[in-house]
Amino acid sequence: MIGKGKIYFVSDVHLGAPALNNNREREVLFAKWLDEIKNDVAELYLMGDIFDFWFEYKKVVPRGFTRILGRIADLTDKGIPVHFFTGNHDLWAFDYLPEELGVILHKNEIIKEISGKKFFLAHGDGMDAGDKGYTFLKKIFTNKTLQWFFSRLHPNFAFTLAHKWSKSTRLAKINIEEEFEVNKEGIYKFAESFLEKEYIDYFVFGHRHRMSNAAIGQNSRFVLLGDWIKNFSYGTFDGEKFELKRYS
Repeated sequence: MIGKGKIYFVSDVHLGAPALNNNREREVLFAKWLDEIKNDVAELYLMGDIFDFWFEYKKVVPRGFTRILGRIADLTDKGIPVHFFTGNHDLWAFDYLPEELGVILHKNEIIKEISGKKFFLAHGDGMDAGDKGYTFLKKIFTNKTLQWFFSRLHPNFAFTLAHKWSKSTRLAKINIEEEFEVNKEGIYKFAESFLEKEYIDYFVFGHRHRMSNAAIGQNSRFVLLGDWIKNFSYGTFDGEKFELKRYS
C-alpha cells in the first residue's frame, strides 16, 4: 500500500537541450514543480531523458542543473525513494547520481507491484521492433569499450560533439506536428505482445514526447508520459487510479 502521498512519474525534461532556447525557464519551472510535490510525494520515478546529455568522467560531471540536483537530493535526504531511469539521451549515468544524490538507478525496464497493481516501467527506447537503426546505435552507445574511448576525449570536445548530435535529432523538430495514433505505436505493440505472456496493470513509458493513457488488452492501461518541452506533463498514482496531468 502507498503511505502518505502519491507516486509521481515524469520523463523527457531534456535539461540543457541545445536545440531549445528556453532551457533556463524550463529548468526553473521543473524545480518549482518539484517544490510543489515535495510534501505529497511518496515515491518519484524519473523515467528517462531528464538531461539532454549526461556523461560522467571519473572526476568530472556535466556543468549546470544545480537547482534540479539539489531538489532531488533534498527528497532522498528525507527518505523519499527517487528512481532514475536512463533514457537514450542520458544513458551514460554511472555512479555519481546514486552516490551523490541517493537515487535508485535503473538502466533497464523493471516490473514492480505497487498497491497490488503490476507496473511495467521503462523509458521506452529500443522497444519499437521496427526501429532497427536505433537498436544498432544503442548497442554502440552501451558498449563499455567505446565508452572508455569516449571518456578519453577532453570534456570540452566531447560535450560539443554530443550537443551537435542532439541538435540533429528529432528533438530539434519537436514542434513539427506528426500523425499520432497510439495503437500504431511500436511501444504500444510491444506492450500488446508482452501481455500475451504476462499480465500487467500499467505500462508506463516516456521517450515519445506524447501523452496517452489508453486502454490495452482486457483491463490494462498504456501510458505515455509526454514531456517538459510542449506538454509539461506528469503522471500520478494514488494506489487506486493513475492520472496523467499537465503542470502550469
